[in-house]
Amino acid sequence: MFPKISIVTPSYNQGQFLEDTILSVLGQFYPNLEYIIYDGGSTDNSVDILIKYKNHLNYWESNKDKGQSEAINKGFARSTGDILMWLNSDDILMPNTLHYIAKQYLENGDGIYFGNCIHFEELSSSEVLSFGSNVIKNEKFATLELVDFIIQPSSFWSKKVWIENGMLNENFHFGFDWEWFLRAKKNKIPFHLVSKPLSIYRIHENHKTGTGGSIRQAELLNIYKLYSPFYFKLYELMINEKMFSSFLEKIIKAYYLLFFKMNFSKGHYLKLVKPIKYKVYSVYEINATRSML
Repeated sequence: MFPKISIVTPSYNQGQFLEDTILSVLGQFYPNLEYIIYDGGSTDNSVDILIKYKNHLNYWESNKDKGQSEAINKGFARSTGDILMWLNSDDILMPNTLHYIAKQYLENGDGIYFGNCIHFEELSSSEVLSFGSNVIKNEKFATLELVDFIIQPSSFWSKKVWIENGMLNENFHFGFDWEWFLRAKKNKIPFHLVSKPLSIYRIHENHKTGTGGSIRQAELLNIYKLYSPFYFKLYELMINEKMFSSFLEKIIKAYYLLFFKMNFSKGHYLKLVKPIKYKVYSVYEINATRSML
């Protein structure tokens, strides 16, 4: 017996990517799938694509909403699956992901399942940059309060977990997934880590994470404050640090690489030139927090 899997796709003016996302879900050929799409009133060709695939969707609508987190909450309120996830309209599921997650759920029960991801960016018509993730390594060396190492399109959870942990916080527009996972950890919900790549994460010029700027940083700072005052102070320092390499930093970096064959990171530099300010933080913690900028 196949447990029902409900997938919600929030979308807004992502017509150039939306069809790839839909086909990656339908192409799973999972026999007990519920697929719901909430479009925020797109003005591009998104609605044409939704109409094209309407017979394969359990529900779709295209109306103005308050943002991505609200669209996802509405989708899950309508969902009836045993397993839930949301897939943004610029991301793609890897083949056989749903069958794999269903098997994990049947074997291990309720909880949050998260795995690896392939990231890619089309630099030009003939050049693509791609790289993978290693959530097992990240989970081993970092805490979720320090850095968000759970890759959202590679995460699934049971309906029971969603009910216990509550909806996404609609006051957040950039870090609502991280806040939800932190809340789950605080609520002692079990996490199940798998090494298998479950999704493909598309990076592009209009990518939400990359265009959030200072508004996104202020939001993440608020999440740090809610769940880890210790790292809140570090993230605040990172926001206020000059991120561009100085001439001195470049000289020191070249020296370490030449004589010690060692990669000299921003964390190393800050610990060296500002030892008192960063005394309580490790090089790893500084670099990890900096990656959240």
